[in-house]
Amino acid sequence: MIDLRLLREDPDLVRASQVARGDDPHLVDEVLDADARRRSALTEFETLRAEQKSLGKLVAQAQGEEKHALLARAKHLAEQVKGLQSDADAAETRATELSRRISNVVEEGVPAGGEDDYVVLKYVGETRDFDFPVKDHLELGEGLAAIDTERGAKVSGARFYYLTGIGARLELALLNAAVDKALSAGFTPVITPTLVKPEVMAGTGFLGAHADEIYHLPADDLYLVGTSEVALAGYHMGEILDLSAGPKRYAGWSACYRREAGSYGKDTRGIIRVHQFHKVEAFTYTTVEDAADEHRRILGWEEEMLALAELPYRVIDTAAGDLGSSASRKFDCEAWLPSQQRYLELTSTSNCTTFQARRLGIRERTADGSMRPVATLNGTLATTRWIVALLENHQQADGSVRVPEGLRPYLGGLEVLEPVR
Repeated sequence: MIDLRLLREDPDLVRASQVARGDDPHLVDEVLDADARRRSALTEFETLRAEQKSLGKLVAQAQGEEKHALLARAKHLAEQVKGLQSDADAAETRATELSRRISNVVEEGVPAGGEDDYVVLKYVGETRDFDFPVKDHLELGEGLAAIDTERGAKVSGARFYYLTGIGARLELALLNAAVDKALSAGFTPVITPTLVKPEVMAGTGFLGAHADEIYHLPADDLYLVGTSEVALAGYHMGEILDLSAGPKRYAGWSACYRREAGSYGKDTRGIIRVHQFHKVEAFTYTTVEDAADEHRRILGWEEEMLALAELPYRVIDTAAGDLGSSASRKFDCEAWLPSQQRYLELTSTSNCTTFQARRLGIRERTADGSMRPVATLNGTLATTRWIVALLENHQQADGSVRVPEGLRPYLGGLEVLEPVR
């Protein structure tokens, strides 16, 4: 949720953020108007309440016609007070409803525009020159008896799959390597729930413009998460945190579910864009002052994971219109995909500042004893999609796949994944 004090003190900053995102800047004025009406009604309410209290003392002392007149005035005041309270409540409801439609204020330096207006920050690693015909990840996966999309579709429908044999082992290797990376960075591993309540899903900002991406179970009024970020953000909902010893860091391992609404015809082959996958997600609670530095640290841990998998990649600064409502800045790491001659997003890390914490009521007690919202951040350490880039970049002419050295300990020392003849 947007900070109302910021909205009052610097509305132009919030308007500029809305414009950079391609969102409606007039929402700012609508919130300010509702907030002004709320405050005006409360001020008048307090004035009349004070008069109401003083009138009560006069009524007790008055007699005859004077008492009758004072009682009539008291009755009229009571009706006015009740009406003003109702007006203030309605204005507050309206202001809250409108403010929830305003996305987080983008960080200074974030590129304006939409999906294609990102800025490439750097390229890392060399893309291979293949001296044989390149296979895509599905052809390689089927040759290794690692990926089975036909049976996945038979059992569950389009965009579902089985990972079998070395495919299952490869996913577990990636995820376990991610957990080890998280542990070395001071994260607490967590197996999270994959069903959450509406207030948790809404609190993290996922029930806005992209709510159609989320699976909902109406009979239970629960949502299937698309990332363990949601459950980890809800972990400390309504709590006061002690951050005096540094950030609280969690690494969530979970299944993730996405409807992929609006992606008809995109990446339909293989396991690039699917309805179910597994992921290890880094999640941090920290102070507002530390948030930008923690964001860079999470990006660094993501890059260490990509180095472990020996994947060529680029880092992009995502444009404002492609951030998602809760993020003030987002960095993506995209690995090279030889079969399609393009980069494919493998990791994403977002600084959500205090946006989610305000909605979820997560605060910290400062050194002077006051309380304020914390900052939350998230980032991908590994996910099923990594298999796509790993198979394609490390393929060999005979259909085998070289295992990067960093992953070999997680695969019993295997150096090469051999096709099943």
